[in-house]
Amino acid sequence: MGSTLIRNARIVNEGKTQQGDLLIRDGRIEKIADSITAPSHQHKIVEAEGLCLLPGVIDNHVHFREPGVTRKANIYSESRAAVAGGVTSFMEMPNTVPNAVTLSLLEEKFALAQQKAFANYSFYLGATNDNLEEIKKADPGQICGIKVFMGSSTGNMLVDDEQTLGKIFSESPMLIATHCETEEIILRNLEQAKKRYGADIPFSAHPEIRSVEACLLSSQKAVELARKNSARLHILHLTTAEEISLFTNKIPLADKKITTEVCVHFLWFDASNYNEMGSKLKCNPAIKEARHREALMAALLENKIDIVCSDHAPHLPDEKNRPYLEAPAGIPLVQHTLPAMLEFVHQKKITLEQVVEKMCHAPAMVYQVAERGFIREGYFADLTLVDPEKPTLVEAKNIYYKCGWSPFEGEIFHGQVLKTWVNGKPVWENGTWGETAGQRLQFNR
Repeated sequence: MGSTLIRNARIVNEGKTQQGDLLIRDGRIEKIADSITAPSHQHKIVEAEGLCLLPGVIDNHVHFREPGVTRKANIYSESRAAVAGGVTSFMEMPNTVPNAVTLSLLEEKFALAQQKAFANYSFYLGATNDNLEEIKKADPGQICGIKVFMGSSTGNMLVDDEQTLGKIFSESPMLIATHCETEEIILRNLEQAKKRYGADIPFSAHPEIRSVEACLLSSQKAVELARKNSARLHILHLTTAEEISLFTNKIPLADKKITTEVCVHFLWFDASNYNEMGSKLKCNPAIKEARHREALMAALLENKIDIVCSDHAPHLPDEKNRPYLEAPAGIPLVQHTLPAMLEFVHQKKITLEQVVEKMCHAPAMVYQVAERGFIREGYFADLTLVDPEKPTLVEAKNIYYKCGWSPFEGEIFHGQVLKTWVNGKPVWENGTWGETAGQRLQFNR
């Protein structure tokens, strides 16, 4: 595979930034030092003076739409966009077509990714009301987790049977990741909105329909089940200030049995943006009022929220441009999650070290990813080189999602991903891609 010497980088890792060199050989980080001396003909040399070298981002929450919905996206196109945004590993949700609710269907997705993925990959096994035996047979070292939709979902994955939920939480051999919204509350709120607005429901009503109450009651139930059964629970895409009290910062992350995440759009947007952006911000759970956005950022900095991710969920423009009742929920984000967080660094709302902690280290720890998520000798060389101050305008020509749009279009981010390595291979460099290099993620469980 050859070797690459990155020289004079500001290496951001494990809570500190230090100037140094890093040597990549045969897909792994061989050496990190203040200075590494070697003849230039022995290595490819990357001069990184003034640039920041970060561990590759691990995005534990994406929807890449393959198989079955590839008109919107596919593993090749979206992992290509991911590495352009500094993401070197992804974990993808089971609501593809068919739903990935058996181990054989899951292995079909792994086979697709082996051929197509620019980034490393894993896939969740979806829970249903009747696939407990499949869940029990899952190998914890080979699969990122079990996904439970405790709110509205697609296909057969709404798990609303109390007895089934109890068995999943007591018998799952690995981490359970939950989408927490209460279906009955959402349906009740939707009927009220129809009576008030008729068929012309404004998008600003979305956080009223998918309300604080709907989120909180479902999250409380998930936490109660996890505590009762000593289950390993990760609650996905937190959106409300009220839910934060369910989580703690009193114990180290490695010891937590109940963890959570926030998606970048819940830190960036709030309900006031619906009037201008409408369907572009429709996602489940909903973007809510500004007080929630502010509380989520505060909880992130206090370590009550553990991970920042994307919930990348692309739809085509003609689908998103439909009226409220017809427009699908979901936003394309995986390419722009790290740049948006770099903008928060520029605004001094968070430090670069904290961004690395929440987007690289924490996902690796929460999911027990083997030998990734940190810049350490012997670890896989999943790395991204960024210029933290270089301004970048998000515009159509540099949006790489198959769907071709972004809610960030028109924004100027102060921070740009220049190069990305996956397993030591250069997969992205200043607007061009190398070859696909993703490998199946392994887990220390």
